[in-house]
Amino acid sequence: MPSKAELDSFGLSEVDYEDEYIEIWSDNWDAFQLFQAMSTQWRTSMSGILGLDYNCLPWVMQMLDIKGNQKIFNDIRLMESQALTIIHKSK
Repeated sequence: MPSKAELDSFGLSEVDYEDEYIEIWSDNWDAFQLFQAMSTQWRTSMSGILGLDYNCLPWVMQMLDIKGNQKIFNDIRLMESQALTIIHKSK
């Protein structure tokens, strides 16, 4: 668990960072790994986070040895959409 100072620096609290374990089905594992690896590739503007930088996807997929297909792209878009909903919820 990050320290209180680390959480504060991102505008988070301990409630936002609960230890919760989630089962990832094997057919979603590649998309999950890809989304996790893309966690530093968010596009931002003066109004905040806009979405993932899709220009990085092919390179990250190659580094993870993930073969691209429509399902993985759709899964990434779904996770991105849910993440943006959570990120912008406090606004």
